[in-house]
Amino acid sequence: MPTFDDWDDPPPGYCEADLVEHGGGVKEGSFAHTLTLTDIHSGWTECAALVVREQNLVVEGVGMIRLQLPFALRVFNVNYFCRSCCLNREC
Repeated sequence: MPTFDDWDDPPPGYCEADLVEHGGGVKEGSFAHTLTLTDIHSGWTECAALVVREQNLVVEGVGMIRLQLPFALRVFNVNYFCRSCCLNREC
């Protein structure tokens, strides 16, 4: 999996995505998350708030972020630690 340093200076639109938990260190129950998408070329970052970490909300968040970007979203790499949950199923 490429990391931020492995992209070899791509054009705008190649992004990394991550989910940030806002649970105060508690892993039980529901809590808010932030979907963060960062363009590798420019460092441009957009975020979307999610009430829970769930596949449909992540897809909706990516769609909202796409509309806010000043360039086309070409590729996005999902952080390894959130990949299985944010793209495959509910947590």
